[in-house]
Amino acid sequence: MNLGNVCILKTDFPNADFWLQRKGSEKTVGSPTKEFSQENIGVKISDDFRDKVDPNYLYYYFQFLHQQGVLAPIANETLALKNVKISDIRTIPISFK
Repeated sequence: MNLGNVCILKTDFPNADFWLQRKGSEKTVGSPTKEFSQENIGVKISDDFRDKVDPNYLYYYFQFLHQQGVLAPIANETLALKNVKISDIRTIPISFK
């Protein structure tokens, strides 16, 4: 199962549970934030999975992924500015054990 199966992902999404920085340096792109910005990717757990996934847990999971450098390789390059696409975030695997 992928994140795209569990969450609604889109930009300009003020009602999201949290957001991922879509543009920035290699060190900042993909970092989760709790502050809304039209440019960032909003992540909201769909109603079908709200009983299985805690939004706060998923936020901290993304902090872990970012700290481990998992999101940097999927970012697209344009000189020093990097960006990550929603289609790349959708494919991140997630499992329930």
